[in-house]
Amino acid sequence: MNDEILMVPYIMHESEMARSERMIKRLFIALIISILFVFASSAAWLYVFNQYEFVSDETSVDMETGDYGNANFIGRDGDIHNGED
Repeated sequence: MNDEILMVPYIMHESEMARSERMIKRLFIALIISILFVFASSAAWLYVFNQYEFVSDETSVDMETGDYGNANFIGRDGDIHNGED
């Protein structure tokens, strides 16, 4: 085995530390920007979904069955409304 200790010059160590600090700063800025984009996207979707108005309309139908019994009315939503005798 080689038990020799290698010495790194101080200037090389300082330049590598400066490079690491710049990279960490860039990664931190990218993290903050991505978090802001997630919140902005969520806020935009909530705004779009809240633009809709949910309105219900009610329809009444008068049916005459005569002497033939019950009459059924099937609405647009598929519900069956039974007429009176």
